[in-house]
Amino acid sequence: MPTESGSWSAARQTKQKRKSNSLTLKRTNSSEQDRPGLQRDLLEGQDSKLPSSVRNTLMDLFGQIEREFENLYIENLELRREIDTLNERLVVEGQTIDGAELNKGQMKTKASHSTSQLSQKLKTTYKASTSKIVSSFKTTTSRAICQLVKEYVGHRDGLWDVGVTRTQPVVLGTASADHTALLWSIETGKCLTKYVGHAGSVNSIKFHPTDQIALTASGDQTAHIWRYVVQLPTPQPTADTSISGEEEVEFSDKDELDQDGDISNDCPTVRVPITSLKSHQGVVIAADWLVGGKQAVTASWDRTANLYDVETSELVHSLTGHDQELTHCCTHPTQRLVVTSSRDTTFRLWDFRDPSIHSVNVFQGHTDTVTSAVFTVGDNVVSGSDDRTVKVWDLKNMRSPIATIRTDSAVNRINVSVGQRIIALPHDNRQVRLFDMSGVRLARLPRSNRQGHRRMVCCTVWSEDHPTCNLFSCGFDRQAIGWNINIPALLQEK
Repeated sequence: MPTESGSWSAARQTKQKRKSNSLTLKRTNSSEQDRPGLQRDLLEGQDSKLPSSVRNTLMDLFGQIEREFENLYIENLELRREIDTLNERLVVEGQTIDGAELNKGQMKTKASHSTSQLSQKLKTTYKASTSKIVSSFKTTTSRAICQLVKEYVGHRDGLWDVGVTRTQPVVLGTASADHTALLWSIETGKCLTKYVGHAGSVNSIKFHPTDQIALTASGDQTAHIWRYVVQLPTPQPTADTSISGEEEVEFSDKDELDQDGDISNDCPTVRVPITSLKSHQGVVIAADWLVGGKQAVTASWDRTANLYDVETSELVHSLTGHDQELTHCCTHPTQRLVVTSSRDTTFRLWDFRDPSIHSVNVFQGHTDTVTSAVFTVGDNVVSGSDDRTVKVWDLKNMRSPIATIRTDSAVNRINVSVGQRIIALPHDNRQVRLFDMSGVRLARLPRSNRQGHRRMVCCTVWSEDHPTCNLFSCGFDRQAIGWNINIPALLQEK
């Protein structure tokens, strides 16, 4: 979690979570050198509705599987030779040990013990090899569906939030613990604008629905509304960032990106906001626009959420009730509804559709901090938590979730695509996973020694209006990443 001072080391400390049967493989005639070519020729001679590029991809995948099984067959032969050698040794050792004869019971016990060890060795070897095949196949498939397009590097500290403009031109915004917010060209990765008006960590960034105006929340106990003007540069050809079939590599916390240079120094700089929202007594952790853009809501570590009139900067409502610090707030895309999440393990739904009165509903179901709760287009809310679960709720029935996703790591600021209703989950363990609304896992974004996040992923956001990148993520590794998700292929694979 961010701190008021914006210090990265303190931010990281605050964020810490409380937190048998044998297998026989028969070899096929895959040793023929011209077998892949023969298979391809046979397929090309058959009637098929698949495009040639898809067929070639399938042939490559099946070729990889065949090579893996070939390696397994060779290992199988070697293990069988070891078994024969050990059996011969058992026969010899069964005759005498130190000149003394072994009785039948001793020989049976020794042979049983050795056989058990060999059996366990075989099971372990085959399990590891088989898992490698499945992992290799899934990784290759995921990389074909989820591809890294662009990395946005320039901040000097970790990133808490990422957002995409709702108006033309479509640009990317990032909020960082280095006290700045940056706007980026999605196509080129060039920094377009730098906002330096905050005196603390910038914890969130949201864009006005119709104007070129941004809303940022900060550890300096304020939220700022500021105007930007950007001119997109001409896109240049980009190098191929695709990765080969290399295995994924884990990075330790001491691994750092080479980011000593600050490319944002050349950006046009905005220093003063249009208006500043100043009613909180603690870190402002998140802010968002209500539908229409005439009001804004903020969430703070002072355990309150505030609703402001944007034009006058006046406080309209102070939303109280949470027992601990707030972690996030989100507004409904078409209705005057607000959802706030908190470290008290709950999230609350605030209804402002009736101007004369506002109601509140409390959702309970998590066992640890609710890190975020977001609306979908319909009558659903999706919540993520440090308890390593994500829950899908029906606004008409808040007693229990309609779906629960269980993961292996704490979940941070989630996002749901408007059109396809796909949930993007950023994790503490550097992974980003995609699920549908019923809790079915669709994909995991690729991460290797050449691409992907190297530290905790803090936030994801979908951008369905952009032709190249439709998902963005950001994290403690000081960078944001733009991904291209082939959604039709993703849903077809499901």
